[in-house]
Amino acid sequence: MTDVSLIGLGPMGLALARALQSKFTLTVWNRTAERAKPLLNQGTVLAPTALAAVQASPVVLVCVADYPASRAILAAPGVHDALRGKVLVQLSTGTPQDARDDWAALSGVAYLDGALLATPGQIGRPDTPLFISGEARALAACRPLLEAIAGNIQHMGEPIGNAAAWDLATLSCMFGAMSGFFHGVRICEAEGLPVDGFAQMIGAISPVLGEMIQAEGEAIHAGRYGEPESSMATCAGSGRLFVKQAREAQLDASFPDFLKGQFDRALGAGLGNERLAAMVKVLRQPPQPA
Repeated sequence: MTDVSLIGLGPMGLALARALQSKFTLTVWNRTAERAKPLLNQGTVLAPTALAAVQASPVVLVCVADYPASRAILAAPGVHDALRGKVLVQLSTGTPQDARDDWAALSGVAYLDGALLATPGQIGRPDTPLFISGEARALAACRPLLEAIAGNIQHMGEPIGNAAAWDLATLSCMFGAMSGFFHGVRICEAEGLPVDGFAQMIGAISPVLGEMIQAEGEAIHAGRYGEPESSMATCAGSGRLFVKQAREAQLDASFPDFLKGQFDRALGAGLGNERLAAMVKVLRQPPQPA
């Protein structure tokens, strides 16, 4: 027996394996066994089948491309029965509904759904976030193992879809900000400004930007949209400037056009004198039929 088994050795899986094998005994399985070779000279055991990997340890981590891939592996004969009495931690990527479907398919198994907010190079750090949803007692049983891969474990409650929801909400914020950053890079390039200097400046002022996001979130939670320090109409003026500058500098205007479109919807809904947080009122409207 080993302490933990890991199914899946893609780039993230390999990073997980390296972090785990430094502190625990480890069994791994991957469809392509060749990927396990770098791990085997350090005491890691390669299981011949997914079933053997599940049988080898009391805690099983799954990190494959997506939930359908995971379900195909876990549906192999004998695997479900072998998981009973163990803790399964799902670290594959998916939606809250994927997590609920996976959990339902594995009835009777102590199941945790997790989302790593990290790149492979960030695995093993004490500040790396890991969202976990599922039974608190199952988390307690495997917390030391999980802390080896991500020290900042955040239990998001027992509803199994919570971790995936928090993950997607966080990624939405990150990729939205990144899209704006990339357009900002093009503005800098158009004006001959240093991109590395721009990036360093954004990093330096990120706490202030975080305060702005937090303030808008608190306003939405409280339903408080009036008496803005900066109104929707004022913010919409910046949106128009993005479009104007993009046309003048002959830049790709897809991001400015999208942003202006959102502001136009908000102004059309009569939200011009409310704070930026009122944009959520627009997004709460039912989607229009295609």
